[in-house]
Amino acid sequence: MKNNRNGQAEILREEQLEELFSVLSPKHKLLFSICYYSSCRVSEALQLQRADIIDNWIVFRASTTKTKKTREVRVPQKLFQIINEVGLPDKGYLFPNSAGGHISRQAADKALRQACEYIGLKGVSTHSFRRTGITKLHDAGVPLRTLQNRTGHASLANLALYVEVNQADVDAAGELL
Repeated sequence: MKNNRNGQAEILREEQLEELFSVLSPKHKLLFSICYYSSCRVSEALQLQRADIIDNWIVFRASTTKTKKTREVRVPQKLFQIINEVGLPDKGYLFPNSAGGHISRQAADKALRQACEYIGLKGVSTHSFRRTGITKLHDAGVPLRTLQNRTGHASLANLALYVEVNQADVDAAGELL
């Protein structure tokens, strides 16, 4: 858990996600929904442009990813609904600022912290959406190599740091033999 902005970002339960999305502005709800449903980093989502949303796909350009590799992620139906609800600009950045660029990571973090304080969530950061999405997909049985391809992690070891392991699952694992 994050404590004073140190440590790993909290994994959110479904009801926490819903409550958080309900108090965020439409723009920030869309931003963090993209992070959650595509398992991307907030910096990757902030740099998305309208041209990066093609039919049912989000294209994370190599120039905007940590690994410097282009990655395409299919838009899940729930994210598609949020996109339709909030709407997208006709061109330019999805999350523009007044200076013609995109909003900063710090501005997104501030909006999230304010929403979390309002509803009393602790340990949540912009990275919580990525960790939560990855953990939920892992818990649903998505193979690690598939997750690695989806998230753009360079190694399985790095990806494994994102997956929260439930102690009950560890305890029950031996029964599967």
